[in-house]
Amino acid sequence: MNCLGLSLGSGGARGWCHIGALKEIDALGIEPDVVAGCSMGALVGAAWAANRLEALEDWARSLTQARMLSYVDLRFEHGGLLRGGTVREMLADIDLPDRIEDLDKPFVAVATDMATGREIWIQRGSLFDAIRASISIPGVFSPYYVDGKWLLDGGLVNPVPNSACRALEADRTISINPNAKFGRLWEPRDSFYEKLGSTGWVERLPDPVRELLRPKGEPGPNSLDVVSASIDIMTEFVRLTRSASDPATIALEADLSDMSVLELFRADKAIAEGQRIVREKADLLKML
Repeated sequence: MNCLGLSLGSGGARGWCHIGALKEIDALGIEPDVVAGCSMGALVGAAWAANRLEALEDWARSLTQARMLSYVDLRFEHGGLLRGGTVREMLADIDLPDRIEDLDKPFVAVATDMATGREIWIQRGSLFDAIRASISIPGVFSPYYVDGKWLLDGGLVNPVPNSACRALEADRTISINPNAKFGRLWEPRDSFYEKLGSTGWVERLPDPVRELLRPKGEPGPNSLDVVSASIDIMTEFVRLTRSASDPATIALEADLSDMSVLELFRADKAIAEGQRIVREKADLLKML
């Protein structure tokens, strides 16, 4: 065998780093054969497998705070802060194919069965369904119904899916982890709520959403901080456990702890970090 795979991890907005990393990998002349993606890794991995990475990069860099807030579900009725239809709109904007079988590279998206907690691999069928299920971050996107199952974000069970990558017959893997932790898992900082104050959107949010974002005192966390940090703590434990038994050949770790999973409008920072982590290990990567 001589199959090189990409394992692209979860991380919400931090996952934009995959775009920068994949561009740098291409610049090194390295051409992976297969890709497994979880959450944002599934979205970026699908764009890469369809040769639409530049279109996704343009879309991500054009996203502003005000535009992102237009995607907020003002009813807040379905278990998620953002409208699920946003994903369909974005896939149409960047012209991804309808079906996984139409991608140029073998692809698998990882999701979690909400009823059983089991890991679900989606390798065929609707590309929208696969991505929408995989990115269902609890509290951010509502769960998504596919083939009789309500599915959640794959990062809950396999944050950096090396095992799924090997299931596509990869005997060597490059993993990219947007959620690497090099210090404390949470630090007091300017709240997302305060950053949005100047946009005029805070007043338009329904009371439940406003309460999620509103600071609860200084320097303590607000409700969204608690949800984000809790997911970080859980996924980091799961990632360490999974990587111990199924490590990547080369693991790339992005330092984006000062970004929250919701700050999708900070793509420039995440993409630059993705480029940096590849350049840092360029010599090792060339050996592949």
